[in-house]
Amino acid sequence: MIEVKNIHKSYGNLEVLKGINITINKRELVAITGASGAGKTTLLQIMGGLEKPDTGEVLINEKNIFNLSAKNTAKFRNSQIGFIFQFHYLLPEFSILENIMLPALIGGVSKKNAAERARELLSFLGLQERENHRPSEISGGESQRVAVARAIINNPPVVFADEPSGNLDTKNAVALHELFFSLREKYEQTFVIVTHNDHLAKMSDRKITMKDGTVTS
Repeated sequence: MIEVKNIHKSYGNLEVLKGINITINKRELVAITGASGAGKTTLLQIMGGLEKPDTGEVLINEKNIFNLSAKNTAKFRNSQIGFIFQFHYLLPEFSILENIMLPALIGGVSKKNAAERARELLSFLGLQERENHRPSEISGGESQRVAVARAIINNPPVVFADEPSGNLDTKNAVALHELFFSLREKYEQTFVIVTHNDHLAKMSDRKITMKDGTVTS
C-alpha cells in the first residue's frame, strides 16, 4: 500500500530525516513512535504529501505522489488519504454534519449524497444526535470522532493520524484507539498513526520506532 524510499529532509542545517525506508501493507495498522524531535511528524507529513522531501520517493498504491502536479496532488489527497490531527480543527461556524461533509463536497459529491454518507458515519460513531450541533456544543472526545468521520468520508484507502489522542483523557483515548480498529475492519483501510501512547502502540499490528531521523526498529 505504501512504500517510503530513502527519504531525506532538512530544514536549513538541521537534518530531520536521514534516509527513511518503510513498507506498509494494505489494511495494516502501524504505529510510529519515538521521542519528540525524532522526525515522526515530518515523516507523516511527507507520506501524506503535505511536505516534500529533499530526496526520495513515496509511493501509495504504486503511484509516486511527488510526480503529481500541485492540483493533482490536492485531488489525490482528497480522494486517497484521510488526515486526523491532534487538534480536531472543526470549523466553528458549521454544524457537525456540515463539517463532516466538507471533503466530499470539495471532491464533487452532491450535497444530498454527502449528507447521506455523513449521517451513515455519524450513526456508526454513535453521534447521530449531534448532527445539528456546533463544535462548541460537543465534548473533546466527540469532536475527535467527528474529525475521524471527516477524514474517512471519501473512503480513502489510507488514513494518517498525528497524535490523535494527545488531547484526550484516558477513557476517550482508549475509545478512539478501539475505533481505529473497528474502522479498519469495516472499511478495510490502512492506518499509520504517530503516537506517544504506549497502549495504542502495543495494540497496533506493528510498531516502527524512530530516533534522530532514522528508523531504529
